[in-house]
Amino acid sequence: MDILKKPDSNGTLVKADIVDLVYQKVGFTRNEATQAVEIIFEEIKRHLAQGENVRISRFASFILRKKDARSARNPKTGESIRIKARTVLSFKPSKKLLTSTDQNTYENTHDSR
Repeated sequence: MDILKKPDSNGTLVKADIVDLVYQKVGFTRNEATQAVEIIFEEIKRHLAQGENVRISRFASFILRKKDARSARNPKTGESIRIKARTVLSFKPSKKLLTSTDQNTYENTHDSR
């Protein structure tokens, strides 16, 4: 997939880039592409807000995890504090996504002598 690089984006894909890709590849109008991308993100957020995990096959999972309350220490003051129970969101990439991003990370360790 060609990612549109904008001079100010520093190589980071932003939502506007995704809208442009949908516009170019699917043939939607810009307004339809914007609506489609917004609907997808809103549905993901809605399901997470309802306490549901979200799994996008061959991409990643968004997993909600409950963390219990616990005691901790403020590293600056040494004061003991209580951290409330909370729900945290974690992103777990699929094996396919990991493979596609790691394919050039390993160097050839064989000597070429």
